[in-house]
Amino acid sequence: MFRRRALLALALGGITLGTASTAAQAQAGGYPAKPIRIVVPYPAGGGTDIVARALGEKLSKRLGQPIIVDNKGGASGIIGTDAVAKAAPDGYTLLVTLTQSVLTNQFLYAKLPYDPRKDLTLINVLADAQLVLVTTPALPVRNARELGEYGRSHRGKVGYASWGVGSYAHLAGAYFSRQMQADMVHVPYKGEAPMLQDLMGGQVQFGVASLLTAKPYIQNGKLKALAVTGDSRNAGLPEVPTFAESGLPDNAFKTMGWIGLLAPMGTPPAVVAKLDEEVRAVLQQPDMQTRLTSLGLRPLGTTPKESQALYARDWPVLKQLVADSGARLD
Repeated sequence: MFRRRALLALALGGITLGTASTAAQAQAGGYPAKPIRIVVPYPAGGGTDIVARALGEKLSKRLGQPIIVDNKGGASGIIGTDAVAKAAPDGYTLLVTLTQSVLTNQFLYAKLPYDPRKDLTLINVLADAQLVLVTTPALPVRNARELGEYGRSHRGKVGYASWGVGSYAHLAGAYFSRQMQADMVHVPYKGEAPMLQDLMGGQVQFGVASLLTAKPYIQNGKLKALAVTGDSRNAGLPEVPTFAESGLPDNAFKTMGWIGLLAPMGTPPAVVAKLDEEVRAVLQQPDMQTRLTSLGLRPLGTTPKESQALYARDWPVLKQLVADSGARLD
């Protein structure tokens, strides 16, 4: 899975495993010898936090040490991510985070206190999540192509919603508008819940939303689903085609957000290997898979090499999406 040219990761300066001395590797033989802290750079209660706590509970049993989940929210994930980037590279401070804080933010912000490609090493992509293109049911369109045509015929009068400037919902909407030459208007919200409420109310015409949040409204007819991101249909909405099936095979619509496990760069390879092995074992457990799918996630459990190849694949896509959207944050 995702075995895509490791050389590309190197060429991009992508996240790679840090080197360590032979002595450090030898010390890893007794790892872990004390509690491990997993930093989540978002508030408690969100999807990333739920995944981190479920993972931590199972890892603790396998590793024989307590695992403490530490929520350090704020600044679009920057505060918590920076804390891990500057932590000792000994395997006792880890990061569970979204694509946003370790990939997209470097293109949105003029300056970050950390460089995710130099200061962090990606151990495992735990899961990814498809998103769904939804419209208000009153809009007279049946698929993504028709939505684009409707936008062109109502140039400047069609609004697309997002849960914030620089979010994938914003970037995808801006890209869709540009590709369709429709001059659609971005309407950002402070979160997905108010975004969907205005979509259902007809204040905006379409948006890209998480499957977990949008699915109940799709099923009760309050929202209309037109397409899903990624390379394949979603098992929970099998009747909804992918963007590619809808005639939009662009990489911008194949990219999906993911939740990853990272450590400070320079963490001994033996420790990284141990964590990867144990995490993949946890993710293969049926109850963990059920927990993730109930959150609208697809369990992955990629190796470090596969994870880094995935990062390298998404890096130029998101960089271009941000550049084309003109989104900038301070």
